[in-house]
Amino acid sequence: MLILNKTAGSFSKPSKRKIYEILRCFLFHPGKRFLHKLVLGIETSCDDTAAAVVDETGNVLGEAIHSQTEVHLKEGGIIPPVAQQLHRENIQRIVQEALSASKVPPSELSAVATTIKPGLALSLGVGLSYSVQLVNQLKKPFIPIHHMEAHALTVRLTNNVEFPFLVLLISGGHCLLALVQGVSDFLMLGKSLDIAPGDMLDKVARRLSLIKHPECSTMCGGKAIEHLAKQGNKLQFDLKPPLHRNKNCNFSFTGLQHTVDKIIIRKEKEEGIETGQVLSSAADIAAAVQHTIACHIAKRTHRAILFCQQRGLLSQTNAVLVASGGVASNLYIRKALGIIADVTQCTLLCPPPRLCTDNGVMIAWNGIEKLRAGLGILHSTEGIRYEPKCPLGVDISKEVGEAAIKVPRLKMEI
Repeated sequence: MLILNKTAGSFSKPSKRKIYEILRCFLFHPGKRFLHKLVLGIETSCDDTAAAVVDETGNVLGEAIHSQTEVHLKEGGIIPPVAQQLHRENIQRIVQEALSASKVPPSELSAVATTIKPGLALSLGVGLSYSVQLVNQLKKPFIPIHHMEAHALTVRLTNNVEFPFLVLLISGGHCLLALVQGVSDFLMLGKSLDIAPGDMLDKVARRLSLIKHPECSTMCGGKAIEHLAKQGNKLQFDLKPPLHRNKNCNFSFTGLQHTVDKIIIRKEKEEGIETGQVLSSAADIAAAVQHTIACHIAKRTHRAILFCQQRGLLSQTNAVLVASGGVASNLYIRKALGIIADVTQCTLLCPPPRLCTDNGVMIAWNGIEKLRAGLGILHSTEGIRYEPKCPLGVDISKEVGEAAIKVPRLKMEI
């Protein structure tokens, strides 16, 4: 694209910002009507109330979020009725703020996309109820969103990623490996058999009373562990990665958590302190826990890549591994995944940290993806229900286990 410089009487190449401004002019006519797809995304699956307006080119036109972290931090964990009430108090304001920031009149929306599965039942109910009223009022299509599908596809908003690609979703509520073959087309390779890694990190942080640590008092559990681990010796405690004899891609964190609890009890006795006080060895425990979780996740991911490459599901030379979800913001875990990506000749991609945690942008973008593909667009909300528990795609984890792929031993020098 060239533009005429009137003063010099010549043509010059405009900046990216100028090109964007020019394109925006073409997307609007004087009546301010939008000529492309616009989706409002609403997210209330857990403890954050979020909304965003995104267009089909990936521009985030407006977003807003109300975090409940501070409230639940004081309570020692998420209490569903409290989360529900906070969603009810804030959802209308958050949606209005997102719309106002986007300067998009509600009548110009192409559709409303909302998380309806999986998540906390009481939280999902608030978002769905509000959305049903909104789409019926505006007479707009409704797009129900699978929370984990949205996390998986977020990378396509920030990067030029083609199908298929491998995705690792790790958060406070989820832990899974899946091959993404298309919009709403997933093959589940492995998942957590008990709790999620973010949940374990939160539990360990609470057991270590890190909220009383002067450097961690305002941090959620995972962030507190990551921060303190930088000061600790990861080899001070001998922790074995879970399921190390099982040649599949499933995860487990409960056994590791129980082992850590026993270590903490022992150290409290050795240091002569009561439960609720901060151990002098807290940093070493945090470092050991983080390292063990990183190794466990990395090994399962390594096996998933090898399985997909051997079956011709992923390229041997330019495959893409995507890590998303709140725990994917942990830089130590990212470095471990980077080692695996290098060994398997994969490209590791992670959405920006703000898009790894729950947000309205990923829900709106999933709505755009579904509009493009013509999938899951409802013109009636009659009979729509939220689903607290819901699988993602087709589960082939048994087939992965039967393949019994041996993963080469790697030195995780992180």
